[in-house]
Amino acid sequence: MGRYSCVIADDEPIAREIIEGYCAHLPQLQVLASCSNALEAKAALQQQRVDILFLDINMPVLDGIAFMKTLKEPPQVIFTTAYKEFAVNAFDLAACDYLLKPFSMDRFIMAVDKAIENLRKRIPVNVVAEEEEALFIKTDSKIFRVLFKDILFAEASGNYTKIVTAQQTYMPSLTFTALEQQLPASQFIRVHRSFIISKAAISHIEGNRVFLHRIEIPIGSNYKEVFLKELGL
Repeated sequence: MGRYSCVIADDEPIAREIIEGYCAHLPQLQVLASCSNALEAKAALQQQRVDILFLDINMPVLDGIAFMKTLKEPPQVIFTTAYKEFAVNAFDLAACDYLLKPFSMDRFIMAVDKAIENLRKRIPVNVVAEEEEALFIKTDSKIFRVLFKDILFAEASGNYTKIVTAQQTYMPSLTFTALEQQLPASQFIRVHRSFIISKAAISHIEGNRVFLHRIEIPIGSNYKEVFLKELGL
């Protein structure tokens, strides 16, 4: 069973605590951040791959619906709100589900199951995941099967994404975000806006650099805290 990364955005502390508690009962969910407003949530989405966003609507500065409109490649969005009149607007934005507060655990599970089902269906044409063991990538006229355990890092490179293994470098024509969505969060982490690395390949960390044996990768200032926390540091 794969794990799905989540972010919670709600200006009410009690509401965040309830969702965090529900998530704690579902081992397939990993809460990466619990935010009190949309701007904090936006920062969290920029720092790491997020599969599911639990999003309140009535928040200060930027409401949930306006925030979702700013997302070019949104995760699965489950709106959580006390106002049923926003439902039409939410579904017009292709939200995954709409939970009306107060909602029960079973209703929450139904929304999460729907989001996970959507995530499993959302596979790019030129990248096919294979039970979290390997993926197929297309470069020119060839299709390669690349094991996750062989990948050292991936780097954004214009319209391409460079995928580096110990044996070979691939340059498939796909976006960095598309690849990130296919890499299991349990094995890979984003350390820079242009770099995703394999956790297993890390040999040591020095300042704002992480070393994958002899390969040096920069750690972005916006990613360092989450990166170190993920490693238990």
